[in-house]
Amino acid sequence: MGTSKDSSQELYDGLVAHKLIIPVGVQGAFGRGAVFEDVLARFDALVSRVIAPDGAERMLFPPILDRQVFEKSGFLDSFPQLAGSVFSFEGDERAHAQLRSRIREGQRWDDLQKMTKVVLSPAACYPVYPSFAGDVLPKEGRLVEMFNWVFRHEPSPDPTRMQAFRVHEVVRVGTPETVIGWRDMWLQRGVEMLRSLGLPARPEVASDPFFGRGGRMLADNQRAQELKFEVVIPVVSEEKPTAVCSFNYHQDHFGESFGIHTSEGNVAHSACLGFGMERVVMALFKTHGFEPEKWPQETRRRLWP
Repeated sequence: MGTSKDSSQELYDGLVAHKLIIPVGVQGAFGRGAVFEDVLARFDALVSRVIAPDGAERMLFPPILDRQVFEKSGFLDSFPQLAGSVFSFEGDERAHAQLRSRIREGQRWDDLQKMTKVVLSPAACYPVYPSFAGDVLPKEGRLVEMFNWVFRHEPSPDPTRMQAFRVHEVVRVGTPETVIGWRDMWLQRGVEMLRSLGLPARPEVASDPFFGRGGRMLADNQRAQELKFEVVIPVVSEEKPTAVCSFNYHQDHFGESFGIHTSEGNVAHSACLGFGMERVVMALFKTHGFEPEKWPQETRRRLWP
C-alpha cells in the first residue's frame, strides 16, 4: 500500500499530465485548465439548483476583507498560522531605490512595506456578518448564498490542500432552533447530492486546526458539542479522507460580535456550510478518472443536464 505522500504525488502528477491543473512553482497554488474549470462550473451550477428552492439571497464579495472586520471575527485568536495580511509599498523615491536595490541583490525587502487596511479573506462567510450589523432579523431569519475565494497559509505538496481556493457557501442566521434545524437538513442534503455523483461521501464530526497548546482542548470541546461536521471523501487516501464540505455552527459568536438580533430581540445564532469547489472536482477525477467524457452516465447526467 502506498503512503499518503505517494498518493498525493500520484494525484498531482495525474492532474498535471491531463492539463487539469498548471504548476506555478509554489506549493498550494496552481492554475486551472479549461476542463477542470468546466467541471467546477457545472458542480457550482448543481449546488445552485439544489439551493434555489430555499430562496437564498445572492451576494458576492472580493477575496479581501476589511482588517477591522477580520480582527473582530476572532480568527487570530484561534488560527494565526493560517492568516494572510496584505502589505504594500508606501515609501518615497529614496525608499523605492532601496527596494529595487535589495531585490536585485536578492535581499529581503519586507520591512519596506506597510500593512494595509485589508487582509486576505480566510473564510467565505466572514464578509456577510458585518452587512447584518445592528440588524433586527425578520422572523424567519436570513439565508445568504455566496461563491468566494478563500486564502489559508498552509503550503503543501498535497493538491487538495491549497493556499487559495473557492467555496460555494451558504449562511443561515436566526434563532438557535432555526439555525440548527437548517444545518442538520443540509448535512443530509449535501451527502445525498455528492453521492448522486457517484462519490463515496460520508459525514463525520470534526474540529478546526486550533493553534497552540490550548488548541486540543478547544478542538475536543468543538467535537463534544458537535459544532462542526464535515463530509469526507477518500481523495488522497482511505485512511485520511479529504473534507469536501464543511458545516459550522457558530452559536451566537457573530451575532454578538456584530450586533445581530432576532425579531424577538435575542442575539442571533448563525451557521454556514461550504463546498470546497476544487476538492470536489479533484474527488470526481480521483473517483471516475481524468477524462470526464468517460465518467458514469448518471454522474454526467447530473452535471451536464
